[in-house]
Amino acid sequence: MGSPTYFGQMSAKLKALIDNSIQVHKNLRGKVGGAFTSSGGTASGGETTLLSIVQAMLIHGMIVQGRADDKHYGVAVTGTPSKEDLEECEELWKRVATLVLRLNF
Repeated sequence: MGSPTYFGQMSAKLKALIDNSIQVHKNLRGKVGGAFTSSGGTASGGETTLLSIVQAMLIHGMIVQGRADDKHYGVAVTGTPSKEDLEECEELWKRVATLVLRLNF
């Protein structure tokens, strides 16, 4: 799941989607997810946005792909994503896909 950062939180549109996800709550248990965000500055709430997204996934019983070496909670970028930022997002989703494959075998 991804969202721009607004006041240190996810967007209202993503929050509404998550609020409505109660209808499929039990169907998300055991599914794999990851989080990404873009914010206006380096200390403008990107990490808290990621944590709010991760928290929602955990409440559903989802398996969240983290990262041990850097950007532990997901990918957070400042401003318009650069080529390098997009590569980090792609790397996150490759790790998510690899985890899905490992769990399905």
